[in-house]
This record gives sequence, structure tokens and C-alpha cells, in this order.
Amino acid sequence: MQRYNIFYQIHKGLREMLYNSASLIQQTDFGQAAQRETTARQLNEVLDLFDKHAATEDHWILPAIAQYEPAVTSLFAEEHVKDHELGEKLRSIIKGLQEAGSVHDQETWGAVLRPVFIEFMVFNLEHMAKEEDVLNRLLWRYFSDEELQGITQKILGYLPPETLQQYSAWMIRGLSNNEIISWLKEVKSTAPDFIYEGLKTLAEKELSQQRWTFIRQSIGERAIAA
Repeated sequence: MQRYNIFYQIHKGLREMLYNSASLIQQTDFGQAAQRETTARQLNEVLDLFDKHAATEDHWILPAIAQYEPAVTSLFAEEHVKDHELGEKLRSIIKGLQEAGSVHDQETWGAVLRPVFIEFMVFNLEHMAKEEDVLNRLLWRYFSDEELQGITQKILGYLPPETLQQYSAWMIRGLSNNEIISWLKEVKSTAPDFIYEGLKTLAEKELSQQRWTFIRQSIGERAIAA
């Protein structure tokens, strides 16, 4: 029987954020103001959302495991500290990039930014993979799926609506059609109508017309006439 994976959906969104940002950095001409600011704005969003994600794990997930396996959770908490340090290093480079006055300095900061972001990305990809392996096995050993889903609901209730909207946008971009269909059906059956309608609107905004049409038809929704 497949167990409930508390990390699966959010980690897909976070990985999409990293992959997309890495591609954006590669394509950025840092001497061009509009491109430079777009990249800086997205990277600041990445850092903010990763910090908030680590905080929710520190507050809800690691304490649940710590009562049974304190040594393991200490190691993951230490990795969150390392992650924050890498994020602060990246923030200082972004600040330098935004304050650079000449094209030469802007391009120099861009060259510094690339490998530091790669370091941040690789660390987080490996960290998330370890969580999905090590922590999931412990969560499944000590908790039922219903209890794990309860932790998810506590996290959703803890996060501000605007933060949930940001995470949801990246998750929609990172999930497959079938995963989005399942998500929409679950929300429709368990959440108030306005949350379901909001998620549908967000999916329509973030997805290509072809993907959204397939999803809309799969959940039995009709297109709204113009």
C-alpha cells in the first residue's frame, strides 16, 4: 500500500522553483536592467519560500519525529542552518548586483551569482532527497497516514494566504496533469468552494491552454463562455 508522502507535492514545487531559476540565471544579461531585476526578484522569492519551508519543517515535522529519533532530527535541523547560511550568502550577492552602478560591475556580480546559486540548488536538492528517504521512513514507522495528513493541515492553517498562493503556483508548474487533477478533486471534496475556485483560477493562469483544457475536461468543468 502506498503511504502518504508529506513532502511530495511541496518538494515538487520547490524543485521546479530551483530548476526554473537556474535556467533564468543562465539566460540573464545582467547588464540589462529589466532582466537583472526580474532575476533578482525571483531569486529573492526563492530564498523567502525556502526559509519559510524550513521553518514549517522545524516547527511541525522535526518535533514529531524527535520524540522517537532525536539524533536524526538534530542532523536535519543542522542542515537547515547550513541552508540558511547559503541563502544569506546568496542574498548578499543579489544585493551587490542590485546596487552595482556600471554594466561591468553588474556583469561581474552576475558571474559571482551563478556558482553560488548552483551551490544553493545542489544542497537543497540533496537535502530534499534525504528528507524523502530518511524522514519519510520514520514518519511511516511512527505515524498513520491520517496523522500525517493532520500535520499537513496544521501547516496549511499556519501559513499566510499569500504564502500559500506562492507555493501553490510553483506546485502547479511542477506537477503532472494527473497530479493536478487529483489535487483539484481533493480540494473540491474537502475545502470551501472559494478555495477550490481560487485553485482552478490559479491553474488556468499558470498552465498552457492545452494543459488546462485537458485538466478542466478531466474534472468535469465546462469552459466559461466569453
